[in-house]
Amino acid sequence: MSALAVDIGWGTTLGIKTVIVLALIPLGALILGYTFLLKMMSHMQSRLGPMDPGGFHGWFQLVGDGIKFLQKEDIQPVAADRRVFALAPAVVVMSTFLVFVVVPAGPRLVVEDLDVGVFYALAVSSLSVVGVLMAGWASANKFALLGALRAAGQLIAYELPLLLAVVGVVVQAGTMNLQGIVVAQRDGAIFGFDGLGNPFILTQIVGFLLFMVAAQAELTQPPFDMPVAESELVSGYMVEYTGFRFLFFFIGEFGTAFAFSALAATLFLGGWALPGVTDTTTADVLGPLVLFVKLMAVAFVMFWVRFTYPRFREDQLQALAWKYLIPIGLANIVVTGALKVAF
Repeated sequence: MSALAVDIGWGTTLGIKTVIVLALIPLGALILGYTFLLKMMSHMQSRLGPMDPGGFHGWFQLVGDGIKFLQKEDIQPVAADRRVFALAPAVVVMSTFLVFVVVPAGPRLVVEDLDVGVFYALAVSSLSVVGVLMAGWASANKFALLGALRAAGQLIAYELPLLLAVVGVVVQAGTMNLQGIVVAQRDGAIFGFDGLGNPFILTQIVGFLLFMVAAQAELTQPPFDMPVAESELVSGYMVEYTGFRFLFFFIGEFGTAFAFSALAATLFLGGWALPGVTDTTTADVLGPLVLFVKLMAVAFVMFWVRFTYPRFREDQLQALAWKYLIPIGLANIVVTGALKVAF
């Protein structure tokens, strides 16, 4: 009976943690990020429209957008592969939410503390390519197919610099466990001074910049939005989607932005760790807030770039990855490994 009780207790705890991480955290980040970041960018660009719909600075815009998407008719092309067409948005959203399973928000606030957490996070984030290809092929639309092929080529190209950027952190921390990477930054020191720990953004600034550029391309956000270029492909692989199915792609885009922001905050900014806080209970209470603040800071930079720079040409986009980012990433790993051995 005691063993059964332990199993039931473990299963209940895992279920609660899974619901919190896969539902409350991503959806909360989406709501706050959508309202905060888009309103902030509206201020920066002096766009008055998003500031109008009721409430303080148009905060009812989120409610209006939700109602608009839900009341639209769900349309599927006659020639579409209906099952694949319907499943594609779910694949994109699930690949995003699965990243949060291994992102720690405190010493004990993580669903699965995997020893290969970095590998898992990068692997499941890549599954969105499958959903994008499913959407483009199943739509029976040449613009959708072209957008999906562009997205696949772009995501494959920028997965490499993203991975190379993370390898430098793994080499320095000596572990692929995300919790271990946070602890390594919290307990580290900068030239003997341990008051701030050793956030890897200081020693891995090249890796951080690589990660940010590659993540922007993975999100297919400007200046890397060739797969959904409205002036060329209408809306790319999403062109045939309406209503709540299009909303799923929209949620996936914002969710992926926050997933990559959470990974960047964990890998380079110390994650949930706060200087001077060593008590486990206190860290569990403050950790989610600390991580969220760092996450929003990274997301702010991503969206600032999104609303600032024009779109690359396709040849420029591919050349940036293969000619510049990948060689820089390889050089960063070599330098990091040499310094790790030397010191």
